[in-house]
Amino acid sequence: MTEPAMTEPESAAAVPVDASAYREAMSRLASAVHLITTDGPGGRAGFTASAVCSVSDAPPTLLVCVNRASSAYAALTHNGTLCVNTLGEGHEAVAGLFGGRTPMDERFAAGTWRRLRSGAPALADALVSFDCRIVGRHAVGSHDVLYCVVEALAAPGQADALLYSERRYHTLSSAPRSGSAPAEPARAVRTVGVRSAEGPARALRSA
Repeated sequence: MTEPAMTEPESAAAVPVDASAYREAMSRLASAVHLITTDGPGGRAGFTASAVCSVSDAPPTLLVCVNRASSAYAALTHNGTLCVNTLGEGHEAVAGLFGGRTPMDERFAAGTWRRLRSGAPALADALVSFDCRIVGRHAVGSHDVLYCVVEALAAPGQADALLYSERRYHTLSSAPRSGSAPAEPARAVRTVGVRSAEGPARALRSA
């Protein structure tokens, strides 16, 4: 049996990966879109993010990556709590506001909010809100990875999921819930908006 051809490994002296090429490659990854919010002694703040990931369900823990140059960073670290609000179709405008240079008061004026256990703002019509206490922090390059124990959940919304890929917003049709009509063979993904690389696109990866 013929072995598949293998390319030669890159030289150890190869030029490091260029930051702009890395950002372009990462733009191909489709990600859910979230608003990360906080409120407390450090003030009210929030930003748009895609760098959110589950860590464990025992106890329920997730991580959020935040740029230490972010306008929300000081409030997050001072308050020690945050809420991850996962967005759905129709949230493109509020995602843009929280991903740009809009003043904090104007960002929060664009949504309807409620409070869960931590006091961080939870978007009333989010697909789901994870109310969290920050229990760990790890610095990597320009960012901190925040480890967050989930202390409360909001009831899930009904909209299709909002995704971000190739500097565009897309929606992913929701799977039918129990008792609803059978699903189509494939779940459709639709492009619903475009954002420039200099605004929310940057914030989504490195808020």
